Amino acid sequence: MNPFLTAAGIAGAAAAAGTAGAFAAAYVLFDRTIPRQDKLRVDISEMADMDKWEDYKKIIHPNKEWLMEQNMEHITIRSRDGLTLHGDYIPANETSDTIAITFHGYTGSGLSDCASIASFFLKKGYDCLVVDNRAHGKSEGKYVGFGILDRYDCLEWIKYVTERFGSGKKIILYGVSMGASTVLMAAGSPQLSPDVKAIISDCAFTSPYDVFAHILKRDYHLPPFPVMNINDELCRKKAGYGFSDYSTLTAVKNTLCPILFIHGADDNFVPTWMSEKNYKACNSPKELLIVENAGHAASYYENVPLYEKTVSDFLEKYLNA
Repeated sequence: MNPFLTAAGIAGAAAAAGTAGAFAAAYVLFDRTIPRQDKLRVDISEMADMDKWEDYKKIIHPNKEWLMEQNMEHITIRSRDGLTLHGDYIPANETSDTIAITFHGYTGSGLSDCASIASFFLKKGYDCLVVDNRAHGKSEGKYVGFGILDRYDCLEWIKYVTERFGSGKKIILYGVSMGASTVLMAAGSPQLSPDVKAIISDCAFTSPYDVFAHILKRDYHLPPFPVMNINDELCRKKAGYGFSDYSTLTAVKNTLCPILFIHGADDNFVPTWMSEKNYKACNSPKELLIVENAGHAASYYENVPLYEKTVSDFLEKYLNA
């Protein structure tokens, strides 16, 4: 079972039935993935087995409890297409010249998915802005953007930070899973602010098309054509974008911002090769961390000391460069 296609067994069976079945499969795929999913549909077995998950919760829960005790300001901004986007600003205990903006994964929310990394940034003395992606959490939106649309929202959050704190505020972009693809795609924008000094990408997919095609092949032994092609057009018509409209591979070729790529070696949902491919394509200063024994979005919890040291060393190298 995978996080996106809760009912994709129906899609697989339908796709095997011919052209009409392929259309039926595409509609099921769209309905189960692109519209807003207010009910969590993530299968945690994609992240780790149950024994590991119990250990991970021992890390996650105290971090979230600590985070929720901090001074927190709820803020909103408007997206370029008129949505109200929500986030929570948590200042460090001491005045800081650096802020980390965090972006969560599919069907998650900022304060849920990013509690541990936000706690880490705050304890390092950085301010933190934990955002809800469009169509997630408290943010408006009928359709999930899968990074394609969210990259523009990321630029709006950067603009908010710059307008509020001034151009001297150094910005770190952090994302996990879909959030990682979001920050990488934003990195390729010519409008990216020079205040963004470093980007941390944890288990990004290269494009929505690539990750869906991988799941169709892995779980249902189906080729991308014709289901993905039909679904792509359906998404373009209803949600306003296609799965191949942009990719992280294009973005990282067109940025000067230093990027730390992180991925779990045992990630079977977003394959590790996607971060390896992103790393290879990147033309800016870059580093790659593959965490052994880590499943999807589990690298931090699998090896906290290694993760935090790698991130700290990376930031110390590039924040003041």
